[in-house]
Amino acid sequence: MTAPSGLDLAAAQQALDSQPFSRLLGARVTTFGGGAATLEIDVRAELHQQNGFLHGGVLSYAADNALTFAGGTVLGPYVLTGGFSIQYLRPATGRTLRARAEVVHAGRRQAVVRCDLHTLDDDGTATLCAVAQGTVLPVSVP
Repeated sequence: MTAPSGLDLAAAQQALDSQPFSRLLGARVTTFGGGAATLEIDVRAELHQQNGFLHGGVLSYAADNALTFAGGTVLGPYVLTGGFSIQYLRPATGRTLRARAEVVHAGRRQAVVRCDLHTLDDDGTATLCAVAQGTVLPVSVP
């Protein structure tokens, strides 16, 4: 699978940067194309919950956007998340959150996408902390 015409990593980052909440989190797209996308967020104290772990809402945000960007590589630039579920496997700690999503199946009307969320330690060790799966839908824009 290749990204529809005109979609590349720079365009994906531009789309992410157009979301004020994504800018607030400092999210970045690090891979985009071929039915996959990766989103990364540097972990900082403001993103923790009361026990010092990365807040589950940050993981959900990362999964949602990674799923949608991966779906966009096969459905085109105008897509929305139709729905997703997430399972938290262990508390998220580390310096970077990485959400890697890959299209499992794509048709004309939807893409089913899976996302693995890892935290990276200072030495680069990755720890799986959550998994998500969802559907991405193409939308028409006025």
